[in-house]
Amino acid sequence: MMLTAPAGLMIYVATRPVDFRKGADGLALLAKETLGHDPMKGVAVVFRAKRADRVKIVVWDGSGLVLYWKRLEGSAFKWPPVVDGVMRMNAAQLSALLAGMDWTRMHAPRIPQPKALA
Repeated sequence: MMLTAPAGLMIYVATRPVDFRKGADGLALLAKETLGHDPMKGVAVVFRAKRADRVKIVVWDGSGLVLYWKRLEGSAFKWPPVVDGVMRMNAAQLSALLAGMDWTRMHAPRIPQPKALA
């Protein structure tokens, strides 16, 4: 089963690996206190393990805190460089990440601002 992010969901990637023994509550607290993004307020936070083949995502779905966990078999997820902080990703990039693809090469097209109607 594949996770599908709803349109408009803000998705953040924690760029440093975390202790994967943490569960949903521990990761949500880490996201809020360390990264400044609270999964209980409508954002999804993506975490990586030291081993690049594992990912955890925490998000509030309106009725409870959800923890999504995945391990790739025989390959590794494509991760950004390990630095402090977080980076944004969109729903298409999240889908590509979870499929094991190089999501860092995906960019949203630039849509020009509409011109004012005369």
